[in-house]
Amino acid sequence: MSVTQIIAIAAVVIGLIAIAVGGYALYAVKNQDKKYTEAEQDTAKIALCDAMKTVSKGIAINTNLAVPGGPDDTTGALAVAANARLALITGGQYLLNRIDPAAPADLATAARKYANTLLDIGAAATAGSQTDDPQQKVRLDDAGADSKQISDICK
Repeated sequence: MSVTQIIAIAAVVIGLIAIAVGGYALYAVKNQDKKYTEAEQDTAKIALCDAMKTVSKGIAINTNLAVPGGPDDTTGALAVAANARLALITGGQYLLNRIDPAAPADLATAARKYANTLLDIGAAATAGSQTDDPQQKVRLDDAGADSKQISDICK
């Protein structure tokens, strides 16, 4: 083996070590726990609690609409059902999008769980599940408990 080959191999080894060290440093910086100030946490909590109020209002309105033409209005019934599903699915997604990393962990966890439950309820309803379906009933009960937990945290 010539001196040139030894130098080339050493350069490759040093380069690989440098890449590994750089990769580790980047990983460590990206996965470092950020500390949020009390003000940042309070702001995130208020914003998430406000988002929860918006979602709750939208769901309450759109899941309790009367069919405009009465019980024989098939088109109206389908429109009301579609609005209810939209309120659930978009409400869940909206809430997920409003979870700030600075939000208190208990609130963020509860909001994430509630939002995902709303998405599950909406998807199941879109797939034909009725409120008296046993699995849908469990999801609805879970959503009620999750909503109460968030309300308690937001007090």
